Amino acid sequence: MTSSQHQTAVFGVSGYAGAELARLLLHHPRLRDHAPVFFGRPEEEKGARIALADLHPQLANNNGASGLMVEPFQWNALGEHKIDLVFLATPHEQSRAWVPKLLQHGVRVIDLSGAWRLDEATNRAIYKLEDQDPDAAHAIQQKAVYGLPELHREQIASAHLIANPGCYSTSIILALAPLIKEKRIDLAHGIICDSKSGVSGAGKTPTAKTHFMNAADNLSAYSVFSHRHMGEMLEQLGLKASEITFAPHLLPIPRGIFSTVYMNLLETTTPEAIDACFRNFYANSPMVRWSGTRLPEIQYCVRTSYCDLGFALARDGKRLIVISCLDNLLKGASSQAVQNMNLLFGWPEQEGLA
Repeated sequence: MTSSQHQTAVFGVSGYAGAELARLLLHHPRLRDHAPVFFGRPEEEKGARIALADLHPQLANNNGASGLMVEPFQWNALGEHKIDLVFLATPHEQSRAWVPKLLQHGVRVIDLSGAWRLDEATNRAIYKLEDQDPDAAHAIQQKAVYGLPELHREQIASAHLIANPGCYSTSIILALAPLIKEKRIDLAHGIICDSKSGVSGAGKTPTAKTHFMNAADNLSAYSVFSHRHMGEMLEQLGLKASEITFAPHLLPIPRGIFSTVYMNLLETTTPEAIDACFRNFYANSPMVRWSGTRLPEIQYCVRTSYCDLGFALARDGKRLIVISCLDNLLKGASSQAVQNMNLLFGWPEQEGLA
C-alpha cells in the first residue's frame, strides 16, 4: 500500500472527539507519511503552541506524535501546509462561521459539529446560529451532505462539505432505516426511542450534571422532546415529529450509547423476515455489525468503530424492538469522520478502522 499525498488538518483537537480523531489519523495506513496538522480552538490556546502529547499524553510516541505541535490557526497555514481536507471538531458557531471561508480556500471539510447537518431552518433553530451572509450560507447548506455512509455513500464521495452526524442520531437512524425503507413500521402508533449515553457525550467541559457527584450511581433523563439531534432523525428518516418520541438519558459510564427502539409493525411478520431486511440493507456496510436476535451490549462496541444492531420480535409478530449500540466518540463522531474521509478519497470504507 502506498502512502497518500493528501494533507489533512484537525481544528479543535483538545476535546474528547478531537483526541480520538487524532489517534485514528496518526495510525491511518494511507497517512503514515503525512501526519495531520493540528490547530487548537482560538479561545482555548490563546495563540500559544502546545505539544500534542502534552495535551493528550495517551498519544505520546504514536507514529511520531510526540514531536507534533498544536498550532494557533492562521488562514495562510492552509496554503503553507498544502491542506486539502479539514476536520472541524469545533463548536457549532465556529464551524458555521468558518466553513464558508474554508470552502473559498478550496479545501474539503468534514464538520463534526451540528452546524451543517440540518436542511430545515425550523430544525436548525435549536443551535441559534447566526450567518453573516444568509444567502451564501443557504447555498452552502443546500450542497452539504449528511455524513452517514450507510445512507449516503455516493454523495459523500463527491462532497465538498460533509456534516458528520450526531451520536444519538447515528444509533437511531441505523436502527430504523431498513424498516422504514421497506415500509414495515406502523407510524400511526409511533416509534419510541429510549437512548442512554456515557458522560463523554456531553463534551469535555464539566457541568453540574456531568460532575462525578451527580453522574455516579445515577441515571437521569434530559432534553426530552428538545434534544438537538431530533431534527436529524426527522430529516434523514422522513418522519414527522408526531411519529417518533426520543428520550435521552445520562449513564454513569465514560462512553457508549445504548438505544432501545420500540415500534409496532403494519403486518404480522417473522424473525426471519426482519433478519433478511437488515442483512440486505447493510450487506455492504462494513461498520455495521448485525447480530440478529443476539442483543448488543455497550461493552462489545465501546472503543470500536462499529454500530451493533440486534432485535427482538414479540410472539404476535407485530411488536418489534431494535437495540443499537455504538461508541459515541467513535462511530458517533471521530471514526465516522474517518469513514467519510475514506469515501471522499476513494479508499476502502473501513480502512484504518476495522
